[in-house]
Amino acid sequence: MPGIAAKALAKVSHYRWTICALLFFATTINYMDRQVIGLLKPSLMSELHWTESDFGDIVAAFSLFYAFGYVGVGRLMDKVGVRIGLPAAVAGWSFFAMVHALMGSVLGFKIARAGLGLAEGGNFPASIKTVTEWFPAKERALATGLFNAGSNVGAVVAPILVPLVMMVWGWQAAFIVTGGVGFLWVIAWWAFYQPPEKHSRVSASELAYIRSDPVAEQVHIPWIQLLKYRGTWANIVGTCFSAPVWWFYLNWVPGFLNKQYGVDLMAAMLPLIVIYCMADVGSIGGGWLSSTLIKRGVKTLRARKIAFLVCGLCVVPVFMASQVSNMWVAVLLIGVAASAHQGYSANVYTIVTDTMPQNAVGSVVGIGGFCAYIVGMFVSMGVGRLLDATGGNYHVLFAIASSLYLVGLLIMHFILPKTGSGKTPAGIEV
Repeated sequence: MPGIAAKALAKVSHYRWTICALLFFATTINYMDRQVIGLLKPSLMSELHWTESDFGDIVAAFSLFYAFGYVGVGRLMDKVGVRIGLPAAVAGWSFFAMVHALMGSVLGFKIARAGLGLAEGGNFPASIKTVTEWFPAKERALATGLFNAGSNVGAVVAPILVPLVMMVWGWQAAFIVTGGVGFLWVIAWWAFYQPPEKHSRVSASELAYIRSDPVAEQVHIPWIQLLKYRGTWANIVGTCFSAPVWWFYLNWVPGFLNKQYGVDLMAAMLPLIVIYCMADVGSIGGGWLSSTLIKRGVKTLRARKIAFLVCGLCVVPVFMASQVSNMWVAVLLIGVAASAHQGYSANVYTIVTDTMPQNAVGSVVGIGGFCAYIVGMFVSMGVGRLLDATGGNYHVLFAIASSLYLVGLLIMHFILPKTGSGKTPAGIEV
């Protein structure tokens, strides 16, 4: 009997990975819902008589409110917690996704798009906060990379699901079906989620492992005070130098393939799926790299910087994408760059958990996302004007995209605490 009792006490659970899986599916749904309107663009413009300017204004409404949602909902997550905050955000954006089906005017779609952006802004701040609460520092980049891979899965699933639903039931049904999936996720979250200290499926040994990092003092930090922390500025720089490039890939690569190689939307489906599947590998690989280095004794921030450097170097060859004659060579170059972006992004998010007190993580991630989306709006305007001015020449755009990650790393290097300087506010030894 004593031996059985000892074995029972020594039982190790791994429930934190179930929580990570829930975050992965939330992110998948997030990206699937935001992509529907782009996939339906030709049908909507034809049936509802939109101009290109109408469509651009609708997209701009999402971007603007997503920026405010990212920073505002991120702050809210720190106040109400992820058990309530994250499902509320998912339910909110699922509702507005379905509302699109009832709209018939440009103004109506702007309202639906604004609501979608505002609620979707809560996904990443809440997910990063959840990772902070459920994983020790040495596993956070890997967990972040895993859930962040859902963005690429959503980008693959949407082009497959939406056309099929539209062909059978019409474009309204595409919004209803994809939006309805989010409510199923909310039910699953309530069924499976409790804080680790209260969860019956988390063993004492797993809880001790989750809480194995030094405990930093948790104090309320006024929003303006967050700007005094190095981690806040590192996140702003890392996000602003990488996220707009990702949106460039999402929004302009299909047009690039069409102009450069004469590929229509149906023929571009396979190349796009290849790019996003490669991006999934990078999302997991970038997190795995820094997490593995930490487990082998490399200081936390040094490990993150090594991962940034590896990913930044992998992006550089994308400057040749617009200069090769073979489409698949261009696709592979973009795929490697997209993969490296996701690995870079996973570590940008995780830097916040390394450098900030736990109760400020959601707010800081929100600030970084807000700045990136505001920058992204101007970048998008610049991309369009540059393409108009150069007759659709993508050389300069890919050249800029190839260099921004290393520039961002250089700036973050000088912002972040130096290795050996003590502990960050999150209690991480550097």
